[in-house]
Amino acid sequence: MPGAYLNVAFYLLVVGAGVSVALQQVLNANLRMELGSAWWAGFISYLIGTLSMLAIAVASGGPWLSGTMAARTSWVSWTGGIFGAIFIATAILMVPRLGAATVLALIVVGQMLGSLTFDHLGLLGIPQHPVNPIRLAGAAFLIFGVVLIRF
Repeated sequence: MPGAYLNVAFYLLVVGAGVSVALQQVLNANLRMELGSAWWAGFISYLIGTLSMLAIAVASGGPWLSGTMAARTSWVSWTGGIFGAIFIATAILMVPRLGAATVLALIVVGQMLGSLTFDHLGLLGIPQHPVNPIRLAGAAFLIFGVVLIRF
């Protein structure tokens, strides 16, 4: 039974991360309005995030980033930050126009459609998990949820 409690804790942790994404988007949109620039707001968001991750990496006691570690990676793996920047910039620009709930609902739909595709095709080295009617129904319900949130 302890494993079941651990799973619930993991689920709650991920839900908390989702709440933090919503909060991040609202705070970034506010920063954009206060600074008058979406680009500087995005830069500051990434700078604070970078400094936070650096502090955690140092405090964790794990190995320091090295040339050997970097040499084991592919160039594609280094491009994740570009997509994070697209995410941050889009949210900063769209939250004031569409509202946080709509923007995040649409982002979740995009994440679901993308992840279903990545899973189905086993792209970029992830294990293959074929699309089935139940998974498609889940994606359809998310899209329906976006429609409902817009009302």
